[in-house]
Amino acid sequence: MKIATFNINNINRRLPNLLAWLRAAKPDVVALQELKASDGEFPAEAIERAGYGAVWRGQKTWNGVAILARNAEPVLTRDRLPGRPDDHEARYIEAAVRGVIVTSIYLPNGNPQPGPKFDYKLDWFARLKRHAKTFLKQDLPVVLAGDYNVAPTEIDIYPTRSWDKDALIQPKSRAAFASLVEQGWCDAIRELHGDKRIYTFWDYKRNRWPRDAGLRLDHLLLSPALVSRLTKAGVDKKVRGEEGASDHAPAWVVLK
Repeated sequence: MKIATFNINNINRRLPNLLAWLRAAKPDVVALQELKASDGEFPAEAIERAGYGAVWRGQKTWNGVAILARNAEPVLTRDRLPGRPDDHEARYIEAAVRGVIVTSIYLPNGNPQPGPKFDYKLDWFARLKRHAKTFLKQDLPVVLAGDYNVAPTEIDIYPTRSWDKDALIQPKSRAAFASLVEQGWCDAIRELHGDKRIYTFWDYKRNRWPRDAGLRLDHLLLSPALVSRLTKAGVDKKVRGEEGASDHAPAWVVLK
């Protein structure tokens, strides 16, 4: 079972890129973020023709998350993160596919920091941690997949000082991610690749893609019930270099 996460950065604009990757990579489940489309603008017919069922929660202009399942219909279990009824941003969805619960997380960026946007990021992290704990208590097979907008350690960002004030690498952001993992989650990329520098995001600015000046922002965290099934994990880096590409590349795991 191949499960991927992909910040598509506008699903309609990059639909040809997405469909080409689906044909080539054949993931069984895909968590998409940053749809940048309302519910009615989601390209459900094109996704279905590609062989994927889908659940989604859109939002005009920004945000938006979805889960796709190959030759299956994902069973929606939740379309928002609990804890704040007044939070209407489309940043979380979860569904059951072939006995595994998969999330699509689009965690807040948090810039500029300090300030209300960074406070929202940390609060969102705290809510995610509380919700994630309920999965562990029930010993469920879960993949917390998504764009966490955090480069967890120094090896998850290219050697530079230019991001020092950015919310993506602040000590509080990294501590929040570490605290979540320490609940008992397995960071699949790190589990199989150790300290190898692996990136999932390359900003459009400053020639960062050609320089391989990337960050690892997209993560797949496995619950203890799935760790023994983990056989492969990686990033489809070449997708980032295609014409009209998202600034992210798909990250994925394979479970036996």
